[in-house]
Amino acid sequence: MTQQKLRITILGLNYAPEPTGNAPYTASLAEGLTAAGHTVHVITGYPHYPEWSLKEGYSGWTREEQINGVSVKRLRHHVPKKPTALGRLHLELSFGLRLMCAIWHKPDVVLVVSPALFACALAILRIRLRPNRPAVGIWIQDLYSRGVVQTGTGGTKLARLASSLESKILCSADGVAAIHERFKRHMVDSLGVPPGRVEVIRNWTHLDVSPTSGLDEMRSKMGWGATDVVVLHAGNMGKKQGLENVIEAARIAGSRGSHVKFVLMGDGNQRGRLERLAHGVSNISFVDPLPGREFQLALAAADVLLVNELPGVKDMAVPSKLTSYFNAGVPVLAATDRDSVTAYEIAHSGGGVRVDAAVPVALVEMAEALSNEPSTAARLAANALRFRRETLSESAAVAHYDEFITSLALSRGR
Repeated sequence: MTQQKLRITILGLNYAPEPTGNAPYTASLAEGLTAAGHTVHVITGYPHYPEWSLKEGYSGWTREEQINGVSVKRLRHHVPKKPTALGRLHLELSFGLRLMCAIWHKPDVVLVVSPALFACALAILRIRLRPNRPAVGIWIQDLYSRGVVQTGTGGTKLARLASSLESKILCSADGVAAIHERFKRHMVDSLGVPPGRVEVIRNWTHLDVSPTSGLDEMRSKMGWGATDVVVLHAGNMGKKQGLENVIEAARIAGSRGSHVKFVLMGDGNQRGRLERLAHGVSNISFVDPLPGREFQLALAAADVLLVNELPGVKDMAVPSKLTSYFNAGVPVLAATDRDSVTAYEIAHSGGGVRVDAAVPVALVEMAEALSNEPSTAARLAANALRFRRETLSESAAVAHYDEFITSLALSRGR
């Protein structure tokens, strides 16, 4: 870690206690930078994800907290009941407008987390209007414009607007942190960002070492039988996950008398619809989000951990669940396109296997194959744990961000 101590303000819509998405990484980074001796202020939104409803106990127009030694200010914003393209835009703009009027604590460096892209645009505008502005970095967790294209959200006009806006925002920053090399390639080749401004810093495993005891008890608590082959999908239930594929796979498993049982654990804007689609399907169940250790126990007690994506979702995001999955010591099964970022991560880690997206019978057959080949499953699980140790180290990632942020401050003469 560098010896130079800085005043750092992190602007991001999502933060702890939100359990999935960007929030755990933003919180982990803020805590790591604080532990390194920097003065860190976080300005964030009210907890609402993945349920898309305000978390119980949070009210008022603003709220200030100390979370694990980090100063956190929350700004109230719109939360759409249904996160349509227009609803998300309203959310981002309402948060962005509040960012423009908030106190930022005279930072040396501002780190803006995207998504939310339109809130980022307003934050960048405020920074650019200052004569003696701080250095600004952007942390890209999802490629916003690619998401619009690959999920079909908002049509071609919104896709062009998102690409143009994303390009302007990224090019206006002093530096960009991308979580994957494929992200950097798209930024440089398609969005015109100078390659020297983009630093690739992977996300990391933010969980403690996975538990190895209490797994049988957890299976019993979850209602999973000894002969069940539990295929667990943990995290957000949104559009890009394409979880209708999993429901159809469960239907096929039931019709075959298969021991494969699918579990969707978490929440999201598609959960209600998915539960209706799954009515009468015996080989699938839904579980509410679990806290801390119970979450880790559930992952470790499953037989297979599932990533499922819509066809065409290739490089808009790196599924955040993978860092948790690779920590669990359980083989990963990914239903995704052959040339997607997820497929690359599965192959690169050696921690799982891939089947084509939207081919439900392939999910059932691969889960059965892993169950029938315990040596293969054990090898994949060992590879996943090794990848977690060697590539997904939190301390290494935070140190890399420390260097990145310090270089931004030096570029502005601070």
